[in-house]
Amino acid sequence: MRTKKYTDAKLSETVYVGKHSSGLEVRVLPKAGYDSVYALFGVRYGSIDTAVKNADGVFETIPEGTAHFLEHKLFESEELNAFERFEKTGASANAYTSFEKTAYLFKGSSEIEASLEILLDFVQNPYFTQETVDKEQGIIGQEIRMYQDEPDWQVMFNLLRALYKSHPVRIDIAGTQASIAEIDADLLYRLYETFYNPANMALTVVGGVEPETVFALVDRCLVKKKGAPCERKFVPEKPAPVQSYIEQAMSVAEKQFLLGYKLDLKTPELTLAEETATDIALEALVGRSSPLFRRLLDEELIDMGFGAELFCGHGYACVMFGGTSRDPEAAVKQIRVELRKVRKQGLDPDAFERAKRKLYGKSVMCYNEIGATANLLLDLWLCGDPPFAEIAACKQVTLEQAQAQLALLQDKASALSVIVPVQKETADV
Repeated sequence: MRTKKYTDAKLSETVYVGKHSSGLEVRVLPKAGYDSVYALFGVRYGSIDTAVKNADGVFETIPEGTAHFLEHKLFESEELNAFERFEKTGASANAYTSFEKTAYLFKGSSEIEASLEILLDFVQNPYFTQETVDKEQGIIGQEIRMYQDEPDWQVMFNLLRALYKSHPVRIDIAGTQASIAEIDADLLYRLYETFYNPANMALTVVGGVEPETVFALVDRCLVKKKGAPCERKFVPEKPAPVQSYIEQAMSVAEKQFLLGYKLDLKTPELTLAEETATDIALEALVGRSSPLFRRLLDEELIDMGFGAELFCGHGYACVMFGGTSRDPEAAVKQIRVELRKVRKQGLDPDAFERAKRKLYGKSVMCYNEIGATANLLLDLWLCGDPPFAEIAACKQVTLEQAQAQLALLQDKASALSVIVPVQKETADV
């Protein structure tokens, strides 16, 4: 296995990166004095992958929610399932599917090599039957219905549906009742063979482990098969949102809102520099030390849960502002006014420097937690960035770059999603 070492002298941390002959990338960050180890086996396959190239090089549509469905099924086998196997080593295992990736993980402090072998083994050895697929459709159907009752989930996906007309980011990660009904065992095997090839995957390991141990174990346990990184279908979107306002009544005590600004992408993805500049600009604009945050809080238009974030991936990017509010429209009006002011006058330089230092501090603190670090290394791999790239990007961001990102937030490209309390019916007197 070809290896390379990345070191950040100020952090006193080193990441060892190995490239297996199959194409699998392995990133290991050993932590002296740590007993626990956190490992992630990730694949570039998420909920936005609703099309796959067939043998003729043409994108073929697949059911929404297949990445999530496949994640659930991989833990099963003809004998012990993966959870039962991890119980024997004392490790805690789990998995998750996001918009752009699926990841299988464990955290343990003993029998680490045995746990790594289990992780590599069950992910590489699928076992599907139509009977178990039919059963899983009912289980995931219940999960879909459960999330339909979650205000935080609904306010976000309502916003995405208001912003995006065609991009699959507008679809629930688990899919829909109708889409998962189209999934069968043969389809799962076909999609597994397409996406779960080593060249489309990465392993990240952080904690009390030696890189040489991990590399040797991968050489021993990795199934030898050919593959290539899977090409994602780019779904172009017009700059304008589908609709500017969407509302849903739910059983909530207070109104919730998300104001979203759709970015007009010129390339499929933002660069790490653009993402970092946007994060810093948002912290300067609406962070807890900002005048806007204090004003909204003093006027009781938000609570301490209010915030803003950049939400982006392949073919989509938007900035979201939101939280709970007694009057979302009034809060949104002030956010829009502040944005117009900053676009015209520029960010306050002192606020920018404070925000930049805060983001840098958060980036450094991330390396104190092995789970957060393993996920960060996987995300950097997914974007094609080397270890510590986020630290370098934060150091290099300029005030002008942050202002340029805020200039992209235009009212004509925005939409507001609101969750309102269900109105109780009053009885006739």
